[in-house]
Amino acid sequence: MTYKVDLNCDMGESFGAYKMGNDEEILDYVTSANIACGFHAGDPTTMRKTVKLALEKNVGIGAHPGLQDLVGFGRRNLALSPQEAYDLVVYQIGALSGFVKAEGGQLQHVKAHGALYNMAVKDAALSEAIAEAVYQIDPELVLFGLSGSEIVTAGNKIGLRTANEVFSDRTYQQDGSLTPRSQNNALITDSQIAINQVIRMVKEHKVATVDQTDASLQADTICIHGDGIQALDFAIQISKSLKEADIDVVKVREFV
Repeated sequence: MTYKVDLNCDMGESFGAYKMGNDEEILDYVTSANIACGFHAGDPTTMRKTVKLALEKNVGIGAHPGLQDLVGFGRRNLALSPQEAYDLVVYQIGALSGFVKAEGGQLQHVKAHGALYNMAVKDAALSEAIAEAVYQIDPELVLFGLSGSEIVTAGNKIGLRTANEVFSDRTYQQDGSLTPRSQNNALITDSQIAINQVIRMVKEHKVATVDQTDASLQADTICIHGDGIQALDFAIQISKSLKEADIDVVKVREFV
């Protein structure tokens, strides 16, 4: 049996006058890049630089829209209506797609960031607003969402291609949701544990939860958080281990 999976990373989450973390190095090991659009992180200069690097390395480019909350890095829940969510997603996709077009590339996907992503997991109205925003910009875009979440359902319903996303560096709850970052056991820092988790998710469609039961899921794309201190090490080791496990690592648009 042939296994295929996309490996994505959140990028461009610094600011133009500062070093862009390990983004350039990580782009050698991932197949898709989710680029911040200026609301939770990033700025026009960083967006342009990150787009250019991704194109040079033949990595699929995605818009990574978040809540307008630089201080909280887009990870604090903010009240907003579905219409407000639609507007902010359209605005941010438009900003990034402008840079992609200017550099001669094509936008591949959209993945909501942080609190916006997590709020949409179980909120059908919010998910439908995000999916509609993506569809109205370009119905050929791929919409990323947590495996089995409302955003995947909304994307499928409106006619988008969707990618069920799983996480290499996060732990899971019994219902298949991510453990909140406020809890001590939310993050995985041991690369071998992360590797074992992603291989099982791809091949067996299961993940061990924090209460030692299994949750079922679909793994189309695996996320590595670019702001993690071990992001580059994770990217190198996970990419290598997936290939050693006979799992092809390819751009998501090639198989969803």
